[in-house]
Amino acid sequence: MGQRGEPGRVQAYDGELGAAVARAQEGDETAFAIAYRLVQPGLLGYLRGLVGNDAEDVASDAWLEIARDLRRFRGDGAGFRGWTATIARHRALDHLRRQKTRPRPAALEQDLLDLPGPHSTHDQALETLSTEAALALVRGLPRDQAEAVLLRVVVGLDGPAAARVLGKRPGAVRTATYRGLKRLARQLGVDGVTDDAPRTLGEST
Repeated sequence: MGQRGEPGRVQAYDGELGAAVARAQEGDETAFAIAYRLVQPGLLGYLRGLVGNDAEDVASDAWLEIARDLRRFRGDGAGFRGWTATIARHRALDHLRRQKTRPRPAALEQDLLDLPGPHSTHDQALETLSTEAALALVRGLPRDQAEAVLLRVVVGLDGPAAARVLGKRPGAVRTATYRGLKRLARQLGVDGVTDDAPRTLGEST
């Protein structure tokens, strides 16, 4: 379904996305439609993890702001994905505030991470993240883990870009992603998830 849940897909489109954004900034409506098509699947998956069934409405609000402020954007395709994710996150938090619902606070976590092992099978769990059931599982994670997993895996941002969206240090996002993926893998029945350096979409095994 789009690029969501398809390893190697999201980042492969960054060149095409960057070119489309540049043309859209000059007023090319077709180019803007291309940028939308490339970004929307991951953005919608991210929002579904934050606001559930209200994701479509929040995404619409986000795209209105993206279109309005497009000429202010400076950067490449990967940067555009990060910029749009930041806007979408702000709109999601606004939506949650309007609903008088606060995002779930992070649960108390273990002080020490398990020592990493030589192998990783967490990518088996990631393959299922294109399903609504898996996104529901993501929503059940502590909020810091859920957002880190959604940004790294569903939106396809690298660690530093995800950290900028969340206003956190890359190391904190890396840790939250690892813990979230490990918990998801256990829930999905995948054993042997021991890698403490989760790969983003498109990175080699």
